[in-house]
Amino acid sequence: MTGWHAPDDLVARYTDGSLPESDAWSLEKHVERCGSCAARVSHAVRSGAAGTVLAEVRDAVLTSVREPAPAPSRSAVLAARAVGGWLARIVWAAGPAVRGSWAGAVVLVAVGAVALTYGGDWAGARPLLLAVAPVVPVAGVALSYGRHADPLHEIVASTPSGGLRLLLMRTAAVLAVSLPTLTVAALLLPGSGPHLPAGPTTAGWLLPGLTLTLASLVLSAYVRCRTATTVIGGGWLFAVTAPLLADTGTSLTARLTEQLSLYFSGAPSQGGWAAATALCALLLAARRTAYNRLETM
Repeated sequence: MTGWHAPDDLVARYTDGSLPESDAWSLEKHVERCGSCAARVSHAVRSGAAGTVLAEVRDAVLTSVREPAPAPSRSAVLAARAVGGWLARIVWAAGPAVRGSWAGAVVLVAVGAVALTYGGDWAGARPLLLAVAPVVPVAGVALSYGRHADPLHEIVASTPSGGLRLLLMRTAAVLAVSLPTLTVAALLLPGSGPHLPAGPTTAGWLLPGLTLTLASLVLSAYVRCRTATTVIGGGWLFAVTAPLLADTGTSLTARLTEQLSLYFSGAPSQGGWAAATALCALLLAARRTAYNRLETM
């Protein structure tokens, strides 16, 4: 403990929330050892807008203590705890992407593809959907983990369930939304038109999508999560679009369909994706301790 004490203007700015975060942390560390400053900060908080809220909370707590509700049965308490814990785990695992606008964007992409096919009579909706589908889960992962996505990232990631476990749970929630939605949309679209080559099957993109998602997680062990997903997602889009720009002999839709068939169709292609998925899973397990470092996420 030193002879320094927090100035009044510093306490006032801390109370109204205008103090920079680094200075606020320094003041909070100081009041842990300085009773005088702790009392002044406490008085300033009670005198401000937060004081009214704290008083209301205190009165509500005292009222509930003085007038306790009838105690529920033990079975009801256990059931409520089980249901509450189950719901809490689902909400916690869902992550910011599933709870935010990303899920709505996935539905919009699926509905838009169906509307363009049947409402706009555009045969290119299906190959375009299959080309974009593998990077949709990757985008969901980018919006599910990291300080840019979750205001409580530092707190949550530092818990025993943080790190790789939390990342995998939120990735599973992203896959649970995107895979069925996009698969159903692709099933509703016609396989090929009279002037188009036979395209890949509806489920042909699922294994590539899983591979790209796992590759993003593996790369996140070396760089930030958003950087990793940008590299993987951008690399896939480049691999799909670059050959289209090199060949101008046929229509764009036909060229895209042929390119997707090359990537998705046939045992060699799917076998390659399966091997890549297994390799990414092994690398993910080998690098599992790297996801405990907050500065990389």
